[in-house]
Formats: sequence, C-alpha cells, structure tokens
Amino acid sequence: MFRRTFWFGTGVAAGVWATTKVNRKLKQLTPESLAATAANKALDAGTRFKDRAVGFALDVRENMAQREAELDDALGLNAPVDRELPEPRRYNAIENRNNPKSVVDVRATYSYNRNEDH
Repeated sequence: MFRRTFWFGTGVAAGVWATTKVNRKLKQLTPESLAATAANKALDAGTRFKDRAVGFALDVRENMAQREAELDDALGLNAPVDRELPEPRRYNAIENRNNPKSVVDVRATYSYNRNEDH
C-alpha cells in the first residue's frame, strides 16, 4: 500500500510540474508576451548601441585632441610668441604715433583714376 501511495504522489507531482511548465511556455508564446519580449530586446539593443556610440565619440574626441597637439607641435604653434616688433618697425610705429605729420599720404603716390593713360 505504501508503494502505491508513493508512486501516486510522484505521479501527481510530475503532473503538476509538467502542467506548470506547459502553462508558463504557453503564456510566453501569447502575442502580448512576444511583443513585450521584442520591445525589451529592442530597448536593450538600443541602450548597447547608444553606449557604444558614446564611447566611439569620446574616443574620436580624445584622438582628435591628441592629433591636433601633434600638428601644433609640428607646425611650431606651441612655441613661445615674441610680442615685440622688429626694431625698425617698432621705431616707425612709435614715431608715427607721436608725430602725426610724418604720416605718408597714399593718395599722392597712387592714383585710383582708371581713365588715366599709363
């Protein structure tokens, strides 16, 4: 008798377990559940794509700054700038500023009249 009760209980448990598994699988295969699963996977894929795109943009920005620094070094743009004018130009600029009569009249040296014979 004990043997029959054991096997009856085992069969009931196996039936409950199988019924539960089948019902879960059927619920997963309903159109609403399939749509929700697809939406969740699309959101996950979009999030991964966004993270990769942001990472790529940061890498590009970092490498762009590095390359720009290399080009600045190659062209000498990072070299210290001498703010002082060369000696003759500096002297003329100071002289012209202090003595307005020494300004050269450009109109006297070049005529803008196109009707003149050259």
